[in-house]
Formats: sequence, C-alpha cells, structure tokens
Amino acid sequence: MAIRYKIDVLDALKQKGYNTNWIRQNKIMGQATLQQLRAGELVSWLNMERLCKLLECQPGDLIEYVPADSEGEQ
Repeated sequence: MAIRYKIDVLDALKQKGYNTNWIRQNKIMGQATLQQLRAGELVSWLNMERLCKLLECQPGDLIEYVPADSEGEQ
C-alpha cells in the first residue's frame, strides 16, 4: 500500500478521551470503520474529516505516501 497511517489512530483517539464505545454510541463512526482503522486500512474522506476534527489535526498528520519500492525498508 502506498498510503499508510503515520500514527495509531485509535490510540490517538483514546489519548484525546474518545474510546470506541463512545464513538459508536454517538454515531461518529460505525463498527466497520473502526475495524478498518484497527486493520490499518484507509477510511473514506468523510471519516478522515471526522478523525481530523476529533484529533484537531490535518490529514497529513495522519497519513503519508510511501513509494511501493521502499515499503519494506521502514
């Protein structure tokens, strides 16, 4: 995958005081989206926007581009 997360998003949410139960109960994100985050899979732009709002950051703080030939080097 050429685009990946720079940080553990769920851990960052937890540090900000947002646990997965609260996120689901308040209908911020569904279970499927949380599973995608656990697996390191990319989420939709709408969910990326929600993450940025909760974490008070920019998309570039969450994701990065890694050329396919250098993925194994890091």
